[in-house]
Amino acid sequence: MANKEIDLKQKIEKLKSLLEKCELCPRKCRVNRAAGQKGACRAGMQPAVYSQGAHHGEEPALSGKKGSGTIFFTHCTMSCVYCQNFAFSQLSDAEEISIEELGERMLKLESQGCHNINLVSPTHYSPQIAEAVFNAKENGLTVPVVYNTSGYELPEIIKLLEGFIDIYLPDMRYSENGCAFKYSNAANYVENNREAIKEMYKQCGDLKVDEKGIAFRGLIIRCLVLPEDISGTEKSLEFIAGEISPDSYVSLMSQYYPVYKAESYPELSRKIKNSEYKKITDKLESLGLHNGWVQEAPSEMDTSFGGHRIKRKDLGFLNG
Repeated sequence: MANKEIDLKQKIEKLKSLLEKCELCPRKCRVNRAAGQKGACRAGMQPAVYSQGAHHGEEPALSGKKGSGTIFFTHCTMSCVYCQNFAFSQLSDAEEISIEELGERMLKLESQGCHNINLVSPTHYSPQIAEAVFNAKENGLTVPVVYNTSGYELPEIIKLLEGFIDIYLPDMRYSENGCAFKYSNAANYVENNREAIKEMYKQCGDLKVDEKGIAFRGLIIRCLVLPEDISGTEKSLEFIAGEISPDSYVSLMSQYYPVYKAESYPELSRKIKNSEYKKITDKLESLGLHNGWVQEAPSEMDTSFGGHRIKRKDLGFLNG
């Protein structure tokens, strides 16, 4: 058995052992999921998948022409009052599947022509995912694996995922912990988010694409702009430019609109203004962050979400 295979199997066992006193995310609920207990995320022992299929609304380097092979997991480590995926992140209890079946679903998505396997909200199932990815690769999976996360991660867990993940796709949702706690019940979001993204970059570096513009390795950082500067996106961009890489690929998102519980918060009960988004794109340009994508102005874009198309475009200072 090759040393790399031994190392990956050891990492899987380490991750699985954490389920007995769950410390997979910054909440560190310490419940015994192996014995059927459930913590804040409400996830059980086996992965629960809400839906899967070819998704054409991701960043162009992920969706390409044949789509990104998304697997949407039920539940979430965060509790965002404006969650656009609330139907399955907060409310649904999808049927659990085995780790073996999860690996088989990855192989099926590749057989359908998808450019990658895109794991959406994976944090609370990271041990099961690691084992499923290992099995799938043993059985012929060749497309990249994308870890599509809210960014509420523990750096030490991201370290254990090295070797399983090819492309990291984290959010930088907040730059102030007060906002993270108030709107997402995510204590200590900022420090964990930033250290985790540093580790992601250490593992995979800047995004790399093939001759057709399809990503095969690297980091894409998503920044969702919220009304009233709740997201603190300018500070997040400063962190990316100064402490990650000026060549980082940034996906600047204007798609926010009030859903779920957002209308109970006056500051979140509207879409963002064009002026709010322009302020952030100006900041992006002034920092010299030249790789990635921006969305169209809020008044022009299609606000549908959850498996539907999300319009993105390159500007002069961004590369596709």
